[in-house]
Amino acid sequence: MYMPKHFHEPDLATLHDLMQSYNFATVVTQHEGAPFATHTPLILAPDEGPYGTLYGHIARANPQWRAFEAGQEALIIFQGPHTYVSPSWYEEELSVPTWNYTAVHAYGIPRLVTDHAEFSTLLETLVRTHESQFPKPWPFQLPADYVHKMMRGIVGFGMQITRLEGKYKLSQNRSRTDQEHVAATLQQSADPLSRDVGLLMQQRQAARRV
Repeated sequence: MYMPKHFHEPDLATLHDLMQSYNFATVVTQHEGAPFATHTPLILAPDEGPYGTLYGHIARANPQWRAFEAGQEALIIFQGPHTYVSPSWYEEELSVPTWNYTAVHAYGIPRLVTDHAEFSTLLETLVRTHESQFPKPWPFQLPADYVHKMMRGIVGFGMQITRLEGKYKLSQNRSRTDQEHVAATLQQSADPLSRDVGLLMQQRQAARRV
């Protein structure tokens, strides 16, 4: 992606944190000569490979899995917190609106998960990852024949990441005063995503002062 140097985020742990916190991703490949995208939740195995490995599943009726089968490279996009930034929050009056955002792009060649035991583990891990946020997690205890029937309708895949790009556009091109004011203003927003951006900006500003 387009990457001005002051927005580049090279820290692997930071990128992994975003990918795990905002794991409903967009998987992009080519299908019949045109871009093709699927929106799906993914799980990250951070220690598998130099940048980690992603696992997920899509509907068997979705033709995108044929691109995986053919060994086509995929782009997987993770969108973190983002928000509108008003020029009225800057010291300099002659300014324009912008958008602050965080995003990670992961590249690799997906492979199909055809082993039944591996696929079952993938699905159980995905479910348990999300159920863990609830006081009484759903136990994932279903009749085996029902699970097998449901699994026939989906295709599992894994993608070892070969290239990872992180972009954190958080007003780094503005003065420190502007950055602090934008962060403080966003923290007062009624929009939770805006507050998330403001908090992230404040955390990074504090880290720079240490």
